[in-house]
Amino acid sequence: MRQRLIAGRYRLLDLVGTGGMGRVWLARDEMLHRDVAVKEIRPPAWLTESERDGVRLRTLREARTAARLNHPNVVRIYDVVHDGDSPWIVMEYVRSRSVHQLLATDGPLSARRTARIGLAVLAALRAAHAAGVLHRDVKPHNVLVADDGRVVLTDFGLATFAGGDGAMTGPGMVLGSPQFVAPERARDGISDPRTDLWSLGATLYAAVEGRAPYARPSAMATLSALATEPPDPMRRAGVLRPVLTGLLQRDPWRRLTAI
Repeated sequence: MRQRLIAGRYRLLDLVGTGGMGRVWLARDEMLHRDVAVKEIRPPAWLTESERDGVRLRTLREARTAARLNHPNVVRIYDVVHDGDSPWIVMEYVRSRSVHQLLATDGPLSARRTARIGLAVLAALRAAHAAGVLHRDVKPHNVLVADDGRVVLTDFGLATFAGGDGAMTGPGMVLGSPQFVAPERARDGISDPRTDLWSLGATLYAAVEGRAPYARPSAMATLSALATEPPDPMRRAGVLRPVLTGLLQRDPWRRLTAI
């Protein structure tokens, strides 16, 4: 297949990931002669055209905001370009495996390793929240463990709910995995720093336990359990148990914070 050139500069080399909001490519920056990751924003086809336009516009706005972040635990954003009718986000390419991939190949992580990953992601979220940036999609797929051990959080600002202005979105329209969406977000569409922290707790729970705290056979069953049941019992968390319990509080006012 002929390698496509995006915006006259970024040559797509290999597809490295797909998700509900688009595809991620390994690409070559022909100007600076370096490898980059390029995300093609492709809203789901079942959204209306106005909703798809809203997703594209919000993604661009939030990518530009996230580009202000300069933190070792945050994937750096280099550029935002248009090619065809799609926006493309050009990011730092990190040779890594996601926590999701680690779980699939190696099984549950130790409590110690999970804690190290959690501290790195927490540092990334604190930096983002201080800059007024919400992640809104913290999950094992978006936490990368680099070959050199560096932990980075990627996919900032890629909304998991359709509609809204970035602070409040419509309830019930989940584009990402509901297993990692905070209860108040699933119920009311509300996002604030505490929703990111709940998602961090769910991600760390999955890392150490090998499954999400509300893993169910379907999205509807997951959302129902999220609204009415406590998290599934922890069996491997050990010293992380009180931290995970605090992060996974249903009431955001009782939840552990990053302060």
